[in-house]
Amino acid sequence: MSRRILPYGDHALLVELDDLDAVLALFRGLEASRPTGVVDLVPAARTIAVVVQPRILPLSVAAAWIDGAEPLPAPPADAGVVELAVCYDGSDLAEVARLTGRTEADVIAFHTGRPWRVAFGGFAPGFAYLVPDGDPLDVPRRSTPRTAVPQGAVGLAGSFSGVYPRSSPGGWQLIGTTDAVLWDETADPPALLRPGTVVRFREAT
Repeated sequence: MSRRILPYGDHALLVELDDLDAVLALFRGLEASRPTGVVDLVPAARTIAVVVQPRILPLSVAAAWIDGAEPLPAPPADAGVVELAVCYDGSDLAEVARLTGRTEADVIAFHTGRPWRVAFGGFAPGFAYLVPDGDPLDVPRRSTPRTAVPQGAVGLAGSFSGVYPRSSPGGWQLIGTTDAVLWDETADPPALLRPGTVVRFREAT
């Protein structure tokens, strides 16, 4: 696994990696060995931002720690699972079925039939990019994004699934809705879904 460590301002380093699997493996290794002075680890599709307090952890020392960190395998998919009940009533469900050459029931079975893992967060507080266990279902984004997607909407885009924590614009294909609270500023931590969290979707009855 190649990793490139780049300066990222006065308080951070950016680690560039080959792909998302490498990001998740190194993120687990960094999380397990993080020294005092690390403020935050922020994974993305091919990078990890490492934010530090330079007076406690100089950037040169942080770079050496990152360079020597060992990637770790994912824990079992049944460890610490968050279950989300979904009503599969999304306005794009039929379109997703058409685009992927499946029936609507097949799309629902794909979504509920495997664990998903939070790869990284972004876009809005509490929004998590989820990747499936096994081969993904490649779903193109909408050609015209919506100006407002309702809170709790469950969507697919590319190889990812996600849940909108609040109403916002968005271009994901919507396949359902959930009542789960994804972001609660009074909670600790406020985000229900954090990198590494395993999620299982089930069809609401």
